[in-house]
Amino acid sequence: MMSISVIDGYSYLDRVQFDSYNESEDLWSQIEAYKLRTGHYPEAVLADQIYRTKENRRKCAELGIRLSGPKLGRKQVNQEKAERKIAQMDSRKRNAVEGKFGEGKRFYGMDCIKGKTEHTCKVMIALYFVVLNLAKRLRDFLSQFLDWILILCKFNIFINFGRKNGAIPQLA
Repeated sequence: MMSISVIDGYSYLDRVQFDSYNESEDLWSQIEAYKLRTGHYPEAVLADQIYRTKENRRKCAELGIRLSGPKLGRKQVNQEKAERKIAQMDSRKRNAVEGKFGEGKRFYGMDCIKGKTEHTCKVMIALYFVVLNLAKRLRDFLSQFLDWILILCKFNIFINFGRKNGAIPQLA
């Protein structure tokens, strides 16, 4: 079992364990890790249903953190349009976490881990997440670089590049 966090497209591997355990216990360690990374608590936590225990909901309410998902109890017939829209946006953002697992499996072979020991498997999983984050960093860099190239082309910076006194070279 793995617990990961995705912040601004970057994946953080919080826990890897091969023994079964209750994942809901990981929520507070992940929230505290978020606070260490960013300096503040998150506005909202978009988590699987297993994390939405009464205790976790209570702690989130105390700190002013919105825990995504439906409220406990009976479903409300007259759910407001704003609440439905928030739930839909949370669901869309939540897909980013599942997408990271899919990206790791499709592009980086994360579904073919064949380590002989538990420690080796954990190291291999951690390296997959390092590669995922490096690929994200490279995509961000290339995107920014291409934006600068387009800006330079827009202002015709490259037109006079390599010409003496702005003259167009003649072919004889």
